[in-house]
Amino acid sequence: MKKTSLIAALAVSALALTGCSSGGAPSGDAGGESYSWDMTITVSEASAWWAGAEKFAELLDEKSDGRMTLNLFANEQLSGGDPAAGVEMLANGDKAFSYNSPIIYSGIDPRFSAITAPFLYADYAEADAAMADGGIEIYEQLTDEMGIKMLGFGESGFRQITNSKHEITEPGDLNGLKLRVAGSELFLNIYKQLGADPVTMNFAEVFTSLQNGTIDGQENPFDVIYSNGLMEVQKYLSVWNYVYDPLILGMNKDLFESLSDEDKKIVEEASAEANEFQVKLSRDREAEQLAEMKDAMTVTELTPEQLAVFREAMQPVYDAYADKWTAEVAEAVQPK
Repeated sequence: MKKTSLIAALAVSALALTGCSSGGAPSGDAGGESYSWDMTITVSEASAWWAGAEKFAELLDEKSDGRMTLNLFANEQLSGGDPAAGVEMLANGDKAFSYNSPIIYSGIDPRFSAITAPFLYADYAEADAAMADGGIEIYEQLTDEMGIKMLGFGESGFRQITNSKHEITEPGDLNGLKLRVAGSELFLNIYKQLGADPVTMNFAEVFTSLQNGTIDGQENPFDVIYSNGLMEVQKYLSVWNYVYDPLILGMNKDLFESLSDEDKKIVEEASAEANEFQVKLSRDREAEQLAEMKDAMTVTELTPEQLAVFREAMQPVYDAYADKWTAEVAEAVQPK
């Protein structure tokens, strides 16, 4: 799949209606409209996110007999590196698809952050069970209210923490550390509760800010840390799996509803297969990525006893967010 540059995408936007509308020309044996759509991801082309987006593009092309073309953009190129603006573009119909974390959606609607509550799931098995038993359904409802059709979950993985100062094994180790956190009120409050000095910034700025010492550390899943080379500018990695981070494969709702039943089926089948591929790839990569990061950084894997101390320290955060999450959403994502 050839990646279209931002300049090229803008040049053809008048013809493609910003990558979200059909070209109107029948094509292929099955007939129907031809489409050229844009899709963004937040991180780099080396990530499992990008691989999932590429798989989605391949499947759309294959299943539509070439009628559906997907132009891919890494690092939120279409919104100047700002993922929150990217979600707004998706809802407004200024692009067709995106992979974004619920963390980004939570900046618009705090209910989205329920699934990223700290220490909610012990492992992937718990997360998978919760998603199958109400989690996916509730997030489909939330995105629908925003004008976005959710086409299932991909996965970024469990989030870890890196820094340039020292190992982190207990809450006191976070005191005074200036850490870039995801752009979410919840994440700011998590780290303030732990005594850190959290800041938000677009992910595109993180590597340089770590390199020049503007910030001491950051938190992200293995794949994001590894694929963006953050181990080159960080000395310590603490593995604590403190937040599970799925990825919403979103499509502009009006665009989806404008499709024929046949084309809706193509999009839904392709997205399901692409998400399954992306999740498996992300999980399969973790052991290899962690092994390589151990060669580059001091890696500390927290014990259950150490995790229990952090989990207990998060109770004020849970108390503060109960009403924001709402009982309906919080219950839907509880471990089963």
